[in-house]
Amino acid sequence: MPEEITAEQLEMLLQMAVLPQPPYLMAGVGLLMGVLCGLTFGRQVQDKLDGWKQDRLPLLPLATAEISLSFTGILIGITLFIGCCLQIFGFAAGAALLVALLLSLLTGGALFAQLERLMMQVESGNFKAVDFDNFDEFF
Repeated sequence: MPEEITAEQLEMLLQMAVLPQPPYLMAGVGLLMGVLCGLTFGRQVQDKLDGWKQDRLPLLPLATAEISLSFTGILIGITLFIGCCLQIFGFAAGAALLVALLLSLLTGGALFAQLERLMMQVESGNFKAVDFDNFDEFF
C-alpha cells in the first residue's frame, strides 16, 4: 500500500521540479500547440465555408464552441512561444508572459474580428478584398 505524501514532502517535491532556464522546451511546446491548433482552426473555418457553398448553411456566428476552443489553443500556444522566447533573450518570466499575452490577445482579437467581418461580407454577397494596412477596419 503506498504511503501518504505529507504537505511538507509535496512542497519539497515541487521545489525540485523547476523548469530549466531558459525554457527551450516550453517554447517548442508552445509553437507546436499554436501550429496544431491553427491547422485545426483553418480546417474548421474551411468546413464552414464549404457548408455555406454547398447547402447555404449560415457562416455566422463564427464563435462556436469548437472554433473558439481551437482559436483559444492558438492564443495559448503563441503566448507560450513568445513568452518563452522573450525569456530566452533575458526577460523576466512574469514580464515576458505578460507582454506575450497582450500581443497574442490584441493580434488574435483583431484577426478574429476581421475574419468575422469577411464572413459577413461573403454571406451577404458583397465580398471585398482584404486590406490589412487599414487599421480602422479591424475594430
